[in-house]
Amino acid sequence: MYAYEAYAAEVGKTIAFRPLTMAEDLVRLHGWMHQPHVIPFWNLALPLDDFRRHLERALADRHQTLYIGLLDGVPMSYWESYWVKDDIIGRYYAADPADQGIHLLIGPPEFLGKGYALPLLRAMTSLQFQHPETRKIVAEPDIRNDKMIHIFNRCGFEPQKEVELPDKRGLLMFCDRDRFIGSVR
Repeated sequence: MYAYEAYAAEVGKTIAFRPLTMAEDLVRLHGWMHQPHVIPFWNLALPLDDFRRHLERALADRHQTLYIGLLDGVPMSYWESYWVKDDIIGRYYAADPADQGIHLLIGPPEFLGKGYALPLLRAMTSLQFQHPETRKIVAEPDIRNDKMIHIFNRCGFEPQKEVELPDKRGLLMFCDRDRFIGSVR
C-alpha cells in the first residue's frame, strides 16, 4: 500500500512512496548505503548486523517515518520524513511544532543523472504538505552536495544558514507551503 502515488509527466513515470519494512528493505537499503555516491553523505556503510540495529532504532523512532520511493513500481530511493521539533535540527531555528524535515537518497546508480531527483522531491514535499498544519518543510543537505542543494532550490527550498551538525556541515533550507505551490506551477 502506497502512502503517495502520482504520475510525473516531466519524467513519464509514476512516483510512489511506501513505508519501509525491515523484512522487505533491509538488504536493499544496506546495499544502497554501500554505493560510492551514497557513502560520503550518509556514513552508514556498516556491516549488515550493525546496519540492522541502526534501522531497527530508526523504525522505532516515533518522530520519523521511513519510506521507499518507487518509479513505475521499482524501488530506487530512501526517504526519512521527520518532525523537526523532535530532531536535532530543531535546535538551529525557532521550529514550529508542525514543521517537517526530509532526508533522501537515490540508491541504484542507474537512476542517477536522469532527472528523477526533482520530481521525487516534489512528490515527497507534496506528501508532507498533506498534513494541514505543516507550513514549512526543512532540509539540511551536506554543504558539499551541490547537486542536491540545486535540486532543493528548484523545489522551492531557500537557503537559511550553514549549520554544524554532529555528522556533517549542512545548509539549513526552508520550503514554505506558498513558495512550494508556486514552484510547481
